[in-house]
Amino acid sequence: MNAAVQAPPIALPPLPFEQNALEPVISGRTLSFHYGKHHKTYVDTLNKLIAGTEFADLPLERIIEATDGSTEHAAIFNNAAQVWNHTFYWHSLKGKGGGEPPAALKKLIDASFGGLDACKKELAAAAMGQFGSGWAWLVKDGEKLKVLKTGNAQSPLAKGPKPLLTIDVWEHAYYLDYENRRVDYVTAVLDKLVNWGFAEQNLG
Repeated sequence: MNAAVQAPPIALPPLPFEQNALEPVISGRTLSFHYGKHHKTYVDTLNKLIAGTEFADLPLERIIEATDGSTEHAAIFNNAAQVWNHTFYWHSLKGKGGGEPPAALKKLIDASFGGLDACKKELAAAAMGQFGSGWAWLVKDGEKLKVLKTGNAQSPLAKGPKPLLTIDVWEHAYYLDYENRRVDYVTAVLDKLVNWGFAEQNLG
């Protein structure tokens, strides 16, 4: 009798929407590369890197926390964090998103930024101000909301503030659709795709 084939410890999670659900803001072609190639490669590479190590049986978040800041395990951290960041990013988006946030989140946004427009302006500034590859984040820090930006694979996950939503500003997130016009991509995401309901769920 053949031994059962063990599933890889970290799996590529399914998209929370159909591949064309974000059009015309983000094309199905971009998603096929971004999710089907980039995200999948991070998952596949991570599984190879952690095989036979002390990280092999840890959940993804624990791998990230255990390797954050480690020179020795930088490759594991980078791939693990990118798996988590991308999964979080997909849930930060939805077709026909944008609009007004749910009441509980709107109240915090008003208290923290002075209104939704100011919040979106800070998110856009963080996304545009991130030099090179990285991420813009809406986070909960204590009883207030803040906007952060992180470079490359970094995220607030191991730093303390609680991530609510994110915008990917790696070039592969937008280049097929917008070429070098990052500002157009960021503006369109904030106006038409951002999933405020997901952010509210993360308030905890």
